[in-house]
Formats: sequence, structure tokens, C-alpha cells
Amino acid sequence: MERLDEDELAFLNYLSDYVTPHKKELIDKVLGKRTRYITLVLENIYKPHNASAVLRTADCFGIQDVHLIDGNDSYAVNPYVTRGAAQWVDLHKYDNDSGNATAECYRQLRQKGYKIFATSPREESLPLRELPTDQPIALVFGNEHEGVSSEAIAAADGLVHIPMKGFTESFNISVSAAICLYALQEKIESSSIENYFLTEEEKIELKYQWYQGIVKHSAAHKREFFKK
Repeated sequence: MERLDEDELAFLNYLSDYVTPHKKELIDKVLGKRTRYITLVLENIYKPHNASAVLRTADCFGIQDVHLIDGNDSYAVNPYVTRGAAQWVDLHKYDNDSGNATAECYRQLRQKGYKIFATSPREESLPLRELPTDQPIALVFGNEHEGVSSEAIAAADGLVHIPMKGFTESFNISVSAAICLYALQEKIESSSIENYFLTEEEKIELKYQWYQGIVKHSAAHKREFFKK
């Protein structure tokens, strides 16, 4: 997201008159707990229902960004499953037209300082409780049938798994994401990482985006405002 200029800040102030005090208070409360320190990557998810469920999980845990590596660029949000979460979570899509969607996703994540861990039950994989949290983390989840691809595993900085105690080898992807996020947030909160939550500038940028999403006819308001 780019920093808002003076006109955009003025429009944000204008839109605030159309947002109820209760909604403003709720948005401020949510923004105060929002983070980009952890992000999720979904690779070639066959069932949109499952990816949509992960978006809902991300919002529940205050995760702002979800990255989708979609070989067919076919994913569409299921509003029934997300329960409105897609309005609050930023979805970044990487299609495979050039054949290197995974590489491009990883490149952009590393530019932003993330250490990338692919979820995998391989023997060399770290148990979730041992995952280091001293720098931003991107967790990669694979599809329902084959898991994370060999390409995504080879290019990752490390592997991580949720220890299992039964006959079944894996959880549903949204359940896996929820377990990982809960465990990581518990670990991070106990260590008081300074840059875990959003900056004030990021909060303002998201508020600008969210206000436009909840104010009726915001597009018309925006056209009229910027004509002046």
C-alpha cells in the first residue's frame, strides 16, 4: 500500500462523517491488533471453499495479508464461507502464466523481510513449537491432495509441521492454519516483539480502504470529492 497524500487524507476525514461512532470504535480496536508479521501463503488450492475458510481464519487472528499461488488463476472468494472476512483481509494473487508463480511470490515475500516456512511432514521438518519467531514469518500451505509442491519446499527457508498423534496424517487446511496461527501468536506475544503490530501509517491506509468498503455509494462520494 502507498502512503496517502493530503487529498486522500482529506477524503478519509470526509468519509468518517458517514461512519457510525460504534463502527469507528470497532475498526480502531481491530486495527490495534492487526499484523503483517505473520502471513499465509496458499499454493494451488483446488477447492475455493478451503481457501475461503483460510481467509476467515486469517481475519479472526488479525492477519492482514494472504498470498495465493494459483496455477489457473481461478480462485474466487466464497462469501458464505468467509462471512465477510474478504472485505478486511488483503489477498495477493500470483498466477502461473509465466511458469514461476511460486518463485515470484517468494521473491516478493523476501523483499519484505519474511522468512518462508513450508508446511510438510518430512523428517527434517521442525515441530511447530520450535519455529523461530525472531523475524517475520510466511507459512506456506499446499493443496488438499498433494500438499506443498516440491518446488515450494526446495525454495523455502525451512519446513514446519504440526505434530500428529493419530492415524490421520493431516488436518483440513483452515484447521492447520488456525493451529499454526494460535501457537505462533502465543509464542510471539510472550516475547513482546516490537514490530509485530501495524504501524500508525499502515492503520490509516487500511482505514482509508475499509471506510470506502462500508460507506454506501463511496465511489460516487469519491468522484464528487476529487472534482473539487
